[in-house]
Amino acid sequence: MTPLFVLTSVVPIVLIVLLSMIINRIATIALTLTGMSRQSARFQARSALSGTGFTTTEAESVVNHPVRRRIIMMLMLTGNAGIVATIGTLAATTSRTVAARGVGGGLPLWATYLLIVAAVATMLWIMGLTPVDRALSRAIRRGLRRYTDLDVRDYEALLEIHGGYSISELLVRPNDWMSDKTLAELRPNDEGILVLGIQRDSTYLGAPTGTLRILPGDNLLLYGPQDRIVDLDERPAGPVGEARRADAVLDQRQRDGRDDGPDEDAATPERNPLEEGL
Repeated sequence: MTPLFVLTSVVPIVLIVLLSMIINRIATIALTLTGMSRQSARFQARSALSGTGFTTTEAESVVNHPVRRRIIMMLMLTGNAGIVATIGTLAATTSRTVAARGVGGGLPLWATYLLIVAAVATMLWIMGLTPVDRALSRAIRRGLRRYTDLDVRDYEALLEIHGGYSISELLVRPNDWMSDKTLAELRPNDEGILVLGIQRDSTYLGAPTGTLRILPGDNLLLYGPQDRIVDLDERPAGPVGEARRADAVLDQRQRDGRDDGPDEDAATPERNPLEEGL
């Protein structure tokens, strides 16, 4: 195996894969800057780059957003070019390997492919290292901030999306504790949770007020401690749910450093008539 063979056969494929990964990372960060979650943005970017084309609600949110749509269109074009380039390079590598073996030199075809796979796997491992991932993400964010007009505010930093806090979606089911109650009755703020918006069928209700009634099928966008949101999602209707709500309120008060007694709306014990005469 000569250096020229490596240069002409292995390096081009590795460079194509590396370029595809960088483009995918750029698109992922660009999509997050438009308001998408990182997980959703990564999925949509990979779907567009690979040409898979999954049809989901998230995909509809991409199509209906002008900036996201432009990013996805660029990814589709880049992905098609990358697939063609990869196939062409593999075909050329196969031809050179077979020709070299025909004159008594070069590597077996399986060894050539194994070398390519090993080189790509090594490159993927390096790109997946945390320091490399962070450095690349910072560089891409700086580039997008300087050379594009995307909204480059760091919402994760603004909302402190770490340390247990997150933005999550919650689908309300008929037997949930939240179902068929107004926000004034639920008072999620007492548990440290903010309702940022509600997706109801095709309508989005931003910054809902206390008079709004939560209905089964509503998809709530919540901000708060992740463990508290999970508890709220699993909380059933009835006395069990009310007891868990009271515990959550008390825990939030302790977190805030203001343990000022039980919840005002918590059920009070019945008065004993015999004790009233004492």
